[in-house]
Amino acid sequence: MTVTPVSIASPGTSFTDDELAELSASFESAPASKVIRWAVDTFSPHLCLTASMTDAVLIDLATKVDPGIEVVFIDTGYHFPETLQTVDVVRRRYALNLHLLTVPHSDPPLWTQQPGCCSQAKVAQLDRALAGKQAWLSGLRRAEADSRTDAPVVGRDRRGLVKVNPLANWSDADIAGYIADHDVPVNPLTAQGYPSIGCMPCTTPVAPGEDPRAGRWRGLDKTECGLHDE
Repeated sequence: MTVTPVSIASPGTSFTDDELAELSASFESAPASKVIRWAVDTFSPHLCLTASMTDAVLIDLATKVDPGIEVVFIDTGYHFPETLQTVDVVRRRYALNLHLLTVPHSDPPLWTQQPGCCSQAKVAQLDRALAGKQAWLSGLRRAEADSRTDAPVVGRDRRGLVKVNPLANWSDADIAGYIADHDVPVNPLTAQGYPSIGCMPCTTPVAPGEDPRAGRWRGLDKTECGLHDE
């Protein structure tokens, strides 16, 4: 299939679900940079990239395609200091067009109000960031969790926007290799037993042999924050 950029009149409506599935299949063996180039050519300026700042692999790839791409980071108010330090390092390294969303202070803290914390601190802010957008780039990978094994390279989110996961089929080894080859900034917590990093009150270290996301919401019947629920 030849991928041709198209003109989008409204969020995602110029693609049928079948067309998105065909696009996703065509990108399975394509370099991530080609997927990003298609997204930029098709949707800019109504496109953004969301970042958790566990590492900057997707940012490194995307800024090589479009140095001015909008990068969204949600500051929940409960991040580890190391995560906020990583935001600063990455912002300076790539001269980011950073859209920093902050969550209003809450008393009592939102993180004590499970299970509604993530919906207020993360999902609501992402909805704000995606207002007026037609598509967004995510670093979601199938290897990260059982709940993500069916993640497409290109799909549609619950808002009707096109969601692009250029790293969907990357393994942990692929990520580590790219970081080493390109000197990509990494959150220092990843070397301290935190392979998956969320908010400080809800993230614990992972023991050898545990699922990489076992430290997220430990003790709760929860595996996702809702950002990637479709």
